[in-house]
Amino acid sequence: MSQYKNPSPTVDIIIELGSGVVLIERKNEPFGWAIPGGFVDYGESLEDAAVREAQEETSLNVRLKCQMHAYSDPSRDPRRHTLSVVFVAEASGSPEARDDAKGVGVFTEKTLPSPIAFDHGRILSDYFRWKKEGWKVFDLQNP
Repeated sequence: MSQYKNPSPTVDIIIELGSGVVLIERKNEPFGWAIPGGFVDYGESLEDAAVREAQEETSLNVRLKCQMHAYSDPSRDPRRHTLSVVFVAEASGSPEARDDAKGVGVFTEKTLPSPIAFDHGRILSDYFRWKKEGWKVFDLQNP
């Protein structure tokens, strides 16, 4: 066992579907609605993890459009310190709850469900702002 405690890498995928985004209702703690995503497996790229997690949790085949941002606040996940690279993807079809999702839905900025797990409320707020204002949302010199 390593003497170092390192953050665990994760991915989250904002899946654009129609005029909304796909969220899953979590089956396990912490409960609430969340952006599909999960842990990166050893030997797996971030991109492959994002496509795999999207498929496992929503049954959707996605096409990654871009990396949106990385989130690393040590308190973002109450279970342990994680860092997440967030991707934006597009998909077609009807999502189905799978894996550790007990529900799934497509929501707009005005119809987001509650409660939202982890720091996904912040991520979604950044996403909707980024869609309106562009990349300046992530200017770390002038937040």
